[in-house]
Amino acid sequence: MNVFNYFEVQIIAVLEALTREGKLPQGLDFTRVTVEPPRDANHGDLSTNAAMVLAKPAALAPRAIAEMLAERLRPLESVTEVSIAGPGFINLRLDDAFWCARIADVLAAGPRYGESTAGQGLRTNVEYVSANPTGPMHVGHCRGAVFGDALASLLVKAGYDVTREYYINDAGGQVDVLARSAYLRYREALGETISIPEGLYPGDYLVPVGERLKAEHGDRLLSLDEAEWLPIARDTAIDAMMALIREDLAALGIAHDVFFSERTLHASGRVEETLEALKAKGLIYQGVLAPPKGKLPDDWEERPQTLFRSTDFGDDVDRALKKSDGSWTYFAADIAYHRDKYLRGFRNQIDVWGADHSGYITRMQSAVKAISDGNAALDVKICQLVKLFRRGEPVRMSKRSGSFVTLRDVVDEVGRDVVRFMMLMRKNDAPLDFDFAKVTEQSKDNPVFYVQYAHARIQSVLRNAGKDLGEELTPALLAGAGLSGLRDEAELALIKWLAAFPRQVELGAEAHEPHRIAFYLYDLASMFHSLWNKGKDDPALRFIIADDRPLTLARLALISAVGHVIASGLAILGVEPAQEMR
Repeated sequence: MNVFNYFEVQIIAVLEALTREGKLPQGLDFTRVTVEPPRDANHGDLSTNAAMVLAKPAALAPRAIAEMLAERLRPLESVTEVSIAGPGFINLRLDDAFWCARIADVLAAGPRYGESTAGQGLRTNVEYVSANPTGPMHVGHCRGAVFGDALASLLVKAGYDVTREYYINDAGGQVDVLARSAYLRYREALGETISIPEGLYPGDYLVPVGERLKAEHGDRLLSLDEAEWLPIARDTAIDAMMALIREDLAALGIAHDVFFSERTLHASGRVEETLEALKAKGLIYQGVLAPPKGKLPDDWEERPQTLFRSTDFGDDVDRALKKSDGSWTYFAADIAYHRDKYLRGFRNQIDVWGADHSGYITRMQSAVKAISDGNAALDVKICQLVKLFRRGEPVRMSKRSGSFVTLRDVVDEVGRDVVRFMMLMRKNDAPLDFDFAKVTEQSKDNPVFYVQYAHARIQSVLRNAGKDLGEELTPALLAGAGLSGLRDEAELALIKWLAAFPRQVELGAEAHEPHRIAFYLYDLASMFHSLWNKGKDDPALRFIIADDRPLTLARLALISAVGHVIASGLAILGVEPAQEMR
């Protein structure tokens, strides 16, 4: 149960009754009515803005609406107090029995707790990683990969129909550079001494590609012109790099549903088809762009170009679709790709990009509006840079990569779960510092340890509780526990935070912010550890009370529920809950 949605439904029912009785005017829009936690917990458990948002359209003072509404809310079951704050906010306080009953909700759902139908099955495409297939994934890709994967899982939890997609940038100049780099390694495999010139990829990861070309073609490629050997080397290298990328993603626990090749767009004529569709709408024209502001780039020239009217959709300048050599720009291919997503039924599109692409957002959103006639929406989430440290000192690049620290370097050293959790402990658009020493230390300052320790502590208590009680601690036994003995303020605060999880799932999914789940879990773990420590100081608050079986079962039911919610939240993040700490 989403407690806040539950009471929102009841409040809107009261408002509808007041409308039928003529105390409120007909035709009021109740969609802006919300029920949320009050800013100050001392004011109550729930707060609604109903009187504030309805005052103007109802032509009534907020206080007048609040008083009418409060009078009808006081008799509701479980409501112990209704108060009006400020100009018209209404605060509700609920009885302890209502909150304790939420433990049964958690125990019944288990790790499925928090699942929602809020997404109503909306088909949603989440495209993430989409690294150029020119080498192994680096730590910058790692953050976008984790963010995109966790976001997809969060959306599924909230009831969306999600497809995870990877766009393979296998057309254009960068894959030709890859092919020439692989060909150099091929010559090396045949016994030549090589030097890698500026502009080619120097990493050792291309050595096996050269060996593979040798094994498949012998020395035959040496006698071919570049126009002949380049596509052979390119196809072999791309295939090898995508296999490497899939292995890297698997090490991070990530599997995509769709790998979409950019080359298929060009080969199938979908780029031309897309631009013809835009041309038919009057959105493509021949024109001359104004010079860019500031110092002109060396390669800028004032010339007629094929332009898309992106300014019609909120962009600050129209955008070029053809290069000076007559080939399509990356933007043209990207429009065709997003149109393809739309034609596949994805009106809800989410792209996860690196920080260096932030200037590209508006034009791409303009394009999606254009190709869908406003029926599709694109949300672009930017993942800022990750800086690696070891005890405060910057980490050097990987020799294998030639220019960066690889994702596998990080995962192999600290483990998948640590990497995934820590990549979500900052909002995606904020820079993230990742210190190898700090993320593996066992302290409250290490969020992943703190959350995992809470889950492991709970499992340890539950494993040993049966011995202390002299009976098997079954789910049915916990589900049937009487909960009236849970009266301590720390216990009730913990229960209320458990009950807040479904709302966190829905809000995080709506905002496309999976970090909210990581933050929530850290707070949940903190509240659990605090309760544990209170029990150390006060024996009456321990989870197992030798001479009070009902209270012991109630507290075991509570911490079992905490364990289920931690497991449910960690599943969204793609992290395995720890059963014990080593």
